[in-house]
Formats: sequence, C-alpha cells, structure tokens
Amino acid sequence: MRRITKALSLALLSVAAFSTVNSYAEGQTAIKEYKDARPIFWKKIYAKNGGETLYCGQQLKKNKFNKGVNIEHVYPMSWATKGLKCGTRKKCRNKSDAFNYVEADLHNMYPAKTEINDARGSLGYAIVPGEARKFGECDFELTKNKRLVEPRDSVRGEIARSMLYMAYEYDKLYLTKPQLSLMKLWNEMDPPSKHEQWRNDRIEQIQGNRNPFIDNPSLAEKVKPFQ
Repeated sequence: MRRITKALSLALLSVAAFSTVNSYAEGQTAIKEYKDARPIFWKKIYAKNGGETLYCGQQLKKNKFNKGVNIEHVYPMSWATKGLKCGTRKKCRNKSDAFNYVEADLHNMYPAKTEINDARGSLGYAIVPGEARKFGECDFELTKNKRLVEPRDSVRGEIARSMLYMAYEYDKLYLTKPQLSLMKLWNEMDPPSKHEQWRNDRIEQIQGNRNPFIDNPSLAEKVKPFQ
C-alpha cells in the first residue's frame, strides 16, 4: 500500500488498462488501527463542523458527545474479513495489517444512529418497494426477510462512492454484480455534495489519500464486478 495524491489517483483510474476492481489496490497506511481512527474521526472531521448522521440525517452537536450515535462502516467489515480470508474480526485485527488499515480507513466511516447501525449490520443495499418504515421518521427500510436495506435518497451517492472506493482501493475486497450495478446507479443519480467534497479534502489531509470517485464520479463505470 502507499499514499496516493489526488492527481496520481485520478491518473491511475484513467489508465486504459484499468480492467479489474483491484488493479491498483493501495488504500491508506497512515492510520494503523481502528482504535486510533475513532478519536480522529470525531475530533478532526465532525467535532468543529458538526454534520449529520448518515441514514437519518440527525444533526450532530458540535464539540459535544452525541448520545446514541456511533461509527458505521459503509463497506461492512464482515465482508472485508471474508475477502481477506483472515478469520473473525478479532482474529483479523490480531494477524492482518491489511485488515487493520481497511478498518481504520476514514473514507468508509460515517456517523450513524446506533439502532440503525445495528439494524443494518452487514446487510447489502437495495431498493425496498412498499416496505413500511420501522424507525419513525428515519427513511431507512429493511426487506421482510431482513437481508437488504434501503437508505434515504439524499445519501445514496455517498454510500455508493464509499463502497466503490473500498472495492477499488483494497486488494481482495469486492462487490458482487448486483451490488455494483446499484452503486453505479446511485453514484450517477446523487452527485457529490459540497460537504462530501469537503470531507474528501479533510480526510486527505489526515490519511494522505482521496476517494477518486468523489473527484470524478464517471470513473465508476470502469469498475468491474467480482467474478
């Protein structure tokens, strides 16, 4: 792994030979473990600028503890343990440097209400037609068999670009064909917001690399599904 500057990242993604999701597999190496990433996440990204929770849009209090809110890994860590074949999450933390860098990557971390984070777990994303809301005003839905979830419209682009980033940046992480197709659709339908662009800049300052799909969403079409 190595740090990728914005210019180099865009150049690599534009190479004609780009043919698989893991062609350049670099990721971040500035933050070694998730336990180190957590205080950085809250203090350097959300403390002074506030923001909101990913799935419900709950406004965060600046420079204060937000009860009932924790960190969501958009690309699930159980998917990462399977891709890296390092065992359980605990075992992966103990024996896999690659997993620790993946788990600590700020580009994949968003604030979320704890109950929504727990409900999502490691479920994939989908469009859930006709499902009743089970979380009050929060626009977050589960299928009846609780195997897929649907987030609100306004954050689908953020989710898509985080998922695409993780599958692109890290060797052995991937997206299935249905999930990749949906992420490409959401990426196109919900372009990067100013806050998402600001967040990308801020994370680059902290961990030394960017999410190139925020800089150029059209690059998503070059990503290939796991075969």
